[in-house]
Amino acid sequence: MYNLLIIILICSSLLILHTYVFYPLFMILIYRNSNHNQLLFYSDDELPSIAILIAAHNEEKVIEKKILSVFNTNYPSSKLKVFIGSDASTDRTDEIISNLTNTYSNIEFINFKGRVGKISIINHLQSLCDEPVLILSDANVIFKQNTIFELVKYFKDSNVGLVSANIIKESSNNDGISYQEKKYLNFENKIKASESYAFNFIMGAEGGCYAIRNNLFSKVPSNFIVDDFFITMQVLERKNYALLNNLAICIEDVTSDISSEYRRKVRISSGNFQNLFFFKHLLFDFSSICFAFWSHKVLRWLTPFFIFICLFCSVFLIPYHKFFIWISCIQLLLLLFPLFNYFFKFNNVFLKFIAHFYLMNFALFEGFIKFIKGIKSSIWEPINRNV
Repeated sequence: MYNLLIIILICSSLLILHTYVFYPLFMILIYRNSNHNQLLFYSDDELPSIAILIAAHNEEKVIEKKILSVFNTNYPSSKLKVFIGSDASTDRTDEIISNLTNTYSNIEFINFKGRVGKISIINHLQSLCDEPVLILSDANVIFKQNTIFELVKYFKDSNVGLVSANIIKESSNNDGISYQEKKYLNFENKIKASESYAFNFIMGAEGGCYAIRNNLFSKVPSNFIVDDFFITMQVLERKNYALLNNLAICIEDVTSDISSEYRRKVRISSGNFQNLFFFKHLLFDFSSICFAFWSHKVLRWLTPFFIFICLFCSVFLIPYHKFFIWISCIQLLLLLFPLFNYFFKFNNVFLKFIAHFYLMNFALFEGFIKFIKGIKSSIWEPINRNV
């Protein structure tokens, strides 16, 4: 029994280290200076027509800035159409959008009178489009001047099915969870860029902003929550590239409200497990997709279980050696770090990241429970904006 518990403890620890340390560092260090060699559109080429799809619910703080950022890009306005679906907003979102339609005739505004959720809105908006390229973007993701062109330029290569933007996370302060979130999410961008260079695919476009060929768009089941991962994997299953372009920069605010961010993570985590079971057939096909899927996503989603397994093994190893008393106590102490941070507001960066790591994994575990119970709706509430 002793040897078995030691093996399980070591393997669980190594799997956590692989998904959070070994795989990211290997990818970033080996592929950080690579370049895509696909055919590209240039600014003086005949560019494709595009449709931008936006689902919004109570986004009065950001929706005007978002729409203006779209029309202030350098992409030809004659090639651009914006489809906005308001999911029964109860603030000034609808009024703001309606006013902007008087200025921009290429805005198509659909007002949903009852809550239907982001997935249903995006599925409906896509059915209205005949443009060859779609850009799906969240209401709080603000475009830079070159964002649209940088997303679209790779579609000259017929192998390219999807291109994800480089979303830079910003906040007006470093309070609450915002600092940790910015660092973590920007680190995620680096991993995805490395995957894009290495494999010509990424493990899930960032839902805040990505472009896809219209004919490769897959209708997302209405109760699914993480639509960006679902759509990306469908593109990969059709043997098309899914890239990240670091030059397609846009900006997203990061909340400092820990409770709001935790609820968002629980929601996304439940959607992750939906995708895991939907795409379980890819877990054993022994391909680069399989390797990246396990390394970047699956092991990360399973990390809360590895954490509990490590604690369980350590406790049951105490009778064999007193050393495991200390190991068990340290693990219990680390599990309490999010609570300590909530009450005492750590100033030390290292302690903040420990608390953030365990908070994310608590959210993953709670998301798994919600998935097991069954997810009937993808209806969402926007988090508190720092704007």
